[in-house]
Amino acid sequence: MRNRFGFDSSSHPHSFFWKRPTLGRRMFFRHVASAVGGYFLLPSGPLETVAKAAVTPKSTARNVIFVLMAGAPSHTDTFDLKVGPWTPASFNPTSYGNTLFPQGLMPTLASQLGSIALLRSTRSWAAVHGLAQTWVQIGRNPTQGNSRIAPHIGAVVSSLLRSSSPDTTLPAFISLNASGGVGAGYMPPVNAPFYISPGGGGLPNSTHPDGQTRFQSRYNLRTDMDSSIAQDSPYGTVTDDMVAADTAARQLMYNTNVNNVFTFSAAERARYGNTGFGNACLTARNLVAANMGARFIQITVGGWDMHQNIYAANNLPNLGKQFDTGLGTLMADMQTAGTLDNTLIVAQGEFGRTVGPINQGSGRDHLLQQSVLMAGAKITGGTVIGATTPSGDATADPGWSRGRDIHPEDIEATIYSALGIDWTSILSDPTGRGFDLVPFASEQDLYGPVNELWG
Repeated sequence: MRNRFGFDSSSHPHSFFWKRPTLGRRMFFRHVASAVGGYFLLPSGPLETVAKAAVTPKSTARNVIFVLMAGAPSHTDTFDLKVGPWTPASFNPTSYGNTLFPQGLMPTLASQLGSIALLRSTRSWAAVHGLAQTWVQIGRNPTQGNSRIAPHIGAVVSSLLRSSSPDTTLPAFISLNASGGVGAGYMPPVNAPFYISPGGGGLPNSTHPDGQTRFQSRYNLRTDMDSSIAQDSPYGTVTDDMVAADTAARQLMYNTNVNNVFTFSAAERARYGNTGFGNACLTARNLVAANMGARFIQITVGGWDMHQNIYAANNLPNLGKQFDTGLGTLMADMQTAGTLDNTLIVAQGEFGRTVGPINQGSGRDHLLQQSVLMAGAKITGGTVIGATTPSGDATADPGWSRGRDIHPEDIEATIYSALGIDWTSILSDPTGRGFDLVPFASEQDLYGPVNELWG
């Protein structure tokens, strides 16, 4: 049964404690203050003195490409294929070792399975689109306490890794094919996502209609005025943030190297499928290859919310082909270029879809159980972690050391670990409060990376 927030009462973030009453209740009440605070800890001293177990991040990735499959794909039709009378013959279910995969739906990815790991014991906390989408992007419950100012995982990566990039021309966090969404939270604006929907014609809005010479003269005049205002202000350099933003934007204008990243030919677009998703995958490839400061690249591909006619030609077969061509070609190109080994690719929706026979509308409804695709970053390819029941509605075998479902917080910890970030770290927000990178990971060790991905 789900409550008004869409939570499954049998799968609440604390529910697994209650199966072991004595330990569970003791841990719950010990840390209830953290839960009420939305994973922000009240400061009791310098953050550096917070006791926590030593951890060793994997440090195998320099970049992350995070594909948000907005709308929630049917896991039993894609990454955790379950065959039944409903399965279209065109899906051509094919076994690759012990892995059953819809080769007909995703032939390009099928050819890349040697580089892919499928996490089949993954389970969402909520079955409401907006709530669950935010959850997977911030790695915590959006409804709890100060989570409303929690930053996107990409903003955290920007904050911690941006300065270590030898070239910071491009924003560290780039979001492709989304016009808005989860941002930098309490972090400075420099860590916010840079939104763009690439079309192959270069970086849009990076030139002035009156020409570069006229733009430069106006820019210089404005810079002089800002400097004068800052010097005369009794409050000091009140325009520092604006000047920093202008400087960062200025680096993107009339910059041939930047423009080249967002420029690609008709032939390349066709090879990636001639779709918005394909263009984003092509851009992600270029961003990684350019090594100009982009460290976290998110690609949003929507349309997976198929309550009706899921197997109609314009639904899953069409979207599955777009997804397969774009992501499969991206992986193949990165494999050839040698950049796949230092880039973690994650593809997931916010939850899964109902299993077995389709509903009365010939579609599938919301379900907490889901599957996640990961590749690159030296993970062990050809791997399946966890197994579901014969129908795919629940986890039968977790397949990893924590012996439970994999949750969004664990995926978050895995991303940080791959990037060399200590997922148990505590940052400080502007008020001086502590912010756990991964909630309940610092002292309680409730969540952590799926190390089995690396064998």
